[in-house]
Amino acid sequence: MEAVALDPFFTKLTGITEEVIEAEGVTLQDALSGVDSFSSGARFWSWGKDELNMVAISCYIAGIDAPVPAQRFDNAVKLLLAAGMPIEDLAKTPSIKLADYYNVEHPPLQGHDALDDALSVRTPCNTS
Repeated sequence: MEAVALDPFFTKLTGITEEVIEAEGVTLQDALSGVDSFSSGARFWSWGKDELNMVAISCYIAGIDAPVPAQRFDNAVKLLLAAGMPIEDLAKTPSIKLADYYNVEHPPLQGHDALDDALSVRTPCNTS
């Protein structure tokens, strides 16, 4: 499959450049297999329908079978509603702002960065 140039909007949004991909990038199959292995079968919670919008469509375009079954994905909005977050707050709170919403201290975070998104919703722990 022929590589497609990154859209400048994507680079501005994520900070990922062609050079980063050339130096650190892996195939979609390897990336998804690595995530599957790392997760040890746990459910993936995302802000939306990532199994459809990102995984399934990307696998279809790449011509590969998705190594992570769609049933292992779910929408984190369900968790927040079940925890009592008002729908009005949910509608105006992106995932990167959840730590702020719940007054959880955190280092500066960049949206649309997988690690920072995960850090924004992790359970704080005492490491001292």
